[in-house]
Amino acid sequence: MRKLILIAVLALSFTFSCTSKKSEEKATTQTQEPQWVSLFNGQNLDGWFVRGKAKWDVEDSVLVGRGGMGHIYADPVLTDLEVKGKFRISDGGNSGLYFRCNPPEDNPDGFPRGYEAQIDNHSKAFTGWLWKPGTPTGKAAELITKDNEWFSMRVKAVGDHIQIWVNEKLMTDYHDSEYTKGHFAIQGHNADQKVEAKDLFYRDLSAK
Repeated sequence: MRKLILIAVLALSFTFSCTSKKSEEKATTQTQEPQWVSLFNGQNLDGWFVRGKAKWDVEDSVLVGRGGMGHIYADPVLTDLEVKGKFRISDGGNSGLYFRCNPPEDNPDGFPRGYEAQIDNHSKAFTGWLWKPGTPTGKAAELITKDNEWFSMRVKAVGDHIQIWVNEKLMTDYHDSEYTKGHFAIQGHNADQKVEAKDLFYRDLSAK
């Protein structure tokens, strides 16, 4: 009798242990953050499309834009998102990391319709500001970038809440709901400038 009771207790303990383990594994899976996905393979422009006059190339595993106004768009179309990368702009340059943006239907080579995290070390609405087409919108805390120096930028947009980090410092924290879905893009602006980007990744937060 005692042997049967012992076997029953052991069986119940094993069943409880397995159930607890499965519950923990399920909870862990449900709380995992979405994985970062590469936007740029460092070899060619696969996964991107170009609009405007700027010319885009890959040099030493870096995405490089030259030659005037234009934008290079990444293929993914997202709503809630996070995107990050490293950027460098030449003397007096002007660029931007766009998100939730689309080429204008009436002028595909024009400014994207969407949000822009500004890259410009000389404008009053400098690197880290949130822009909408032609309009500085969300003020950045301070300018900490310089021409010809690499810096990191990360953008998170969930619903109407938009945040921009520069060198991992939160610069802009803003709410705006005008644009809800679109591509990522990088801007070429001045004819004599060079904009460079590398280590570009995104994650889809709407899938969380």
